[in-house]
Parts: sequence; C-alpha cells; structure tokens
Amino acid sequence: MFSSGPNYNKLKTNLRLALNRLKLLEKKKAELTQKSRKEIADYLATGKTERARIRVEHIIREDYLVEAMEMVEMYCDLLLARFGLITQMKELDSGIAEPVASLVWFAGAPTAPAPRGSLCVPRS
Repeated sequence: MFSSGPNYNKLKTNLRLALNRLKLLEKKKAELTQKSRKEIADYLATGKTERARIRVEHIIREDYLVEAMEMVEMYCDLLLARFGLITQMKELDSGIAEPVASLVWFAGAPTAPAPRGSLCVPRS
C-alpha cells in the first residue's frame, strides 16, 4: 500500500511534463494578451473607457499569473538540473528547499493551471 521511498522516475517525468505544460500555457496567455490589447485600443477609440479599464485589470492579473508560472518553470528547471544530486540525498538540502516547497504548494493550489495531478505529492 505504501511505498518505501520516493519514486524518482515519476518525479522526473512529472517535472518534465509540468515544464512543457507551463511553456504552452505561457505562450497561449501571451497570445491572448496581445489580442486583448488590440481590443482595449478599439474600446478606447470608441469611447468605452470603463470597459477598457476592466480589460486592463484582467491583463494585469494575467501578467502576474504568467510571472508566477515563469517562477515555477524556473524551479522545475532547477530541480531537473540537480536531479542527480537529489537522488543521492538522504535529507533535503537547503539549496533546493525553497523550490521543493514552492512546487509542493503550487501542486496543491486550487487554481494551479499547469500540472494535471501532482508533481510528486499525492493530493487528498
């Protein structure tokens, strides 16, 4: 029922999958942002300033989300780069504690857009 240790193969696979999904989502959101900016210009040209303001707030929110996804992508890259060291560790090194904690938090976040399921932590 319970495994005796971490499943490093599953972790590595899930890190790579999450990385690819994050890149696709970032690209998609960047394209949508460009389209939204054109819409905002049209709203301003027609005098619909309130509607333009609402769209700008949405774009700002999306930009923050993209920045957060870039950080998660960076953490996935870091863990993949140090994967050989991780497999040999008995305890968590302080140099990778923040990326691991952030990914565990991100995987459990209710609005996490990128990974399906979890990276290495089972959800309850």
